[in-house]
Order: sequence, then C-alpha cells, then structure tokens
Amino acid sequence: MDRIKMILDCDTGHDDAIALLLAAAHPKIDLLGITVVAGNQVLDRTLENTLNVCQHMEIDVPVYAGCGCPLVRDQVAAEDIHGKSGLDGPVFPERVREAEKEHAVHYLIRTLLASDGDITLVPTAPLTNIAMAMRLEPAIVPKIRQISLMGGAVGLGNITPAAEFNIFADPEAAHIVFTSGVPIVMMGLDLTNQVLADMEVIERMEAIGNRAGKLFGDIMRFTFNTQKLNGLSAGPVHDVTAVAYLVAPELFTTRSMHVEIDLTHGPCYGRTVCDANCRTGRKANVMAGSGVDLSGFWNLVEETLRRYR
Repeated sequence: MDRIKMILDCDTGHDDAIALLLAAAHPKIDLLGITVVAGNQVLDRTLENTLNVCQHMEIDVPVYAGCGCPLVRDQVAAEDIHGKSGLDGPVFPERVREAEKEHAVHYLIRTLLASDGDITLVPTAPLTNIAMAMRLEPAIVPKIRQISLMGGAVGLGNITPAAEFNIFADPEAAHIVFTSGVPIVMMGLDLTNQVLADMEVIERMEAIGNRAGKLFGDIMRFTFNTQKLNGLSAGPVHDVTAVAYLVAPELFTTRSMHVEIDLTHGPCYGRTVCDANCRTGRKANVMAGSGVDLSGFWNLVEETLRRYR
C-alpha cells in the first residue's frame, strides 16, 4: 500500500508536538515537510518548539518557517494554555537544528506544483500559510489531494463563545481554504474534546519507556494542569486527531455538511457556521468529525510512540 504523502502545517504547542510525533513515525505516512506558522505563540517560538521536538526525537524532516501574522486581524496567542514558550513543560537540550532557508509558503507552492496531486495537507494551526499559498499560486489548489485539519466547531467555541482558536486566529485565511474546493476533513472541538489524556493515559504512554513516551508525559502533565483552569479533568490532544484520521479513518464518525466562516467582526467572528441539518441547500464542503473510538485511538497513539527508540 502506498504511504500517504503529507505536509504538516503547525504552530507547535503541546498537542501539535504529539501530532508531529505520530506523523513522523507512523508507517502509513510519508512526512515530506513541516511548515510552521504563528498561532499558539509568535512565530519565533513556534518555530523554536518545532525544531526542538525534531532535534530531540531525531526527526529528519525539513522544517520551514512561514507567516508571522494573520492576513487581516490582529495577532492572538494561547499563552494561557501553552505558556510563554508555547510549549512549556518539556526541557530540551541546546538546539543546533536549523530551519530551511526557503519560506514555508514558497515551499508549499513549489512542492505542490511538482506533485502528482497526491499530497495531503494537515494543518493543526491557523490557516495563514495555506491560504497565502493558495492566493499567490491558485494552480496549487487542484494539486492538493485533501486537507485534514484541526479547527472549528459545529457547536461552541473555546477562544470565544462562538469560535475555536485556530479559526479565530485567522478567519480570513480559513475563509480562503474553506471556499477553495479542496476536500476538507474538519476535526473540530465537538470531536477533539472527546479525546482527553487523563492521568491514566499519561502514565500509560510514559510506561513505554522511551523518549517519545517521556515527551508525551512532559507535555500532557503540563496541559493537564492548565486545563484544570477550564474545569476539565484531563487535557485534550486536539491536533493528534487530524493525523490519526488519515491512517485510521475507521476510528472516526464524520458528518458531511456545508461550512462557512463568519467574517462579520461581531461576536461570532471566526465561527465555523455549520449547516449540519442541510437547511441552506448549499453543497457540502466539509466532512466534520463527530465521534471517535477512544480505545482504538489511544492504541494507535501508543503503537506509534513505541516506534521511537
């Protein structure tokens, strides 16, 4: 079976780091490159976090720095969840790994144009890099096999009552991507809030006994504590679902629907407006995650982490 050619687009915080571990080690995935964007923290910090994870885990995949600010709106960050570094908790050795010189947007354009239309994009961050690439070179759009993203919500938001963070951080970019015509799988909060790493899960991954298990523990013990402030007894691993869906879609329940992005700059700015009941008659453009086999999901995570030394 052919491996899935993937580019991971991230703003490496806690759950992005775990998604990166899965994408780099799962045998069904051919991780071509990692593009980084501002989101959970400013670009310098999300890039630093990405390079630290890749160096620490000996992930030999090129990393490209991308856009440092949203297309239109003022920049927002998630310091309350991810800390000042964007990845507080783990301690990494001195970094020697460097990013590639090419800008992430140019890398996306170059790589997609040269492809056979067989590359899947997995954004676990604001969609700035991908939207910018689509605007600069529209010819890449039909070259994208599909987009499996973490973002949005059919129901309530988490950064505002209406909006999920990744979409709220750059709604205009999300609008470009959601109206592009590329097949989209949306792992939104309705799905990702079901995937909680409680202390039992954390200890299970730590018991693997390798660097990946320890890093999972260091990451999720920090997230476990910050999520207590939100009234949760465990930490969601939102971004991991966008990778897991590609290698094990049978673990997920999805619903086809039309989704548009609210750009009105009112209280619903950045909301993914989901026509789950087909009231508008508009053609579906998204498969939205709604359910997950948790036992199978955590088995997948553990099996993949065990592939590291």
